[in-house]
Amino acid sequence: MNEKIAVYPGSFDPITNGHVNLIERALQIFDKLIVAAASNPNKTALFTVEERLDMIRISLKNDPRVIVASFSGLLVEFAV
Repeated sequence: MNEKIAVYPGSFDPITNGHVNLIERALQIFDKLIVAAASNPNKTALFTVEERLDMIRISLKNDPRVIVASFSGLLVEFAV
C-alpha cells in the first residue's frame, strides 16, 4: 500500500492554533505531512526560518508523521 503524503506550505510567521488545527486534521487523512515554511528574502519576517521551524516542531510535539522543512522559490520545485 502506498503512503499518502501531503505538503502544507506557508510562512508560519508564527505558527498559530489555526495552523495546528489544520495539521491535525490533515494527519487524519494523510500518513505523512510535510510542513514547509517559506523563506522569502523580499519580505520582512518576524522570526527567522530556523526559529519558525523550531516553533513548528514544538507546537506539533515532534510528531513523527510530520516532516518540518523550509524552502525558497517556487513550491513546485520544492515538491519535486
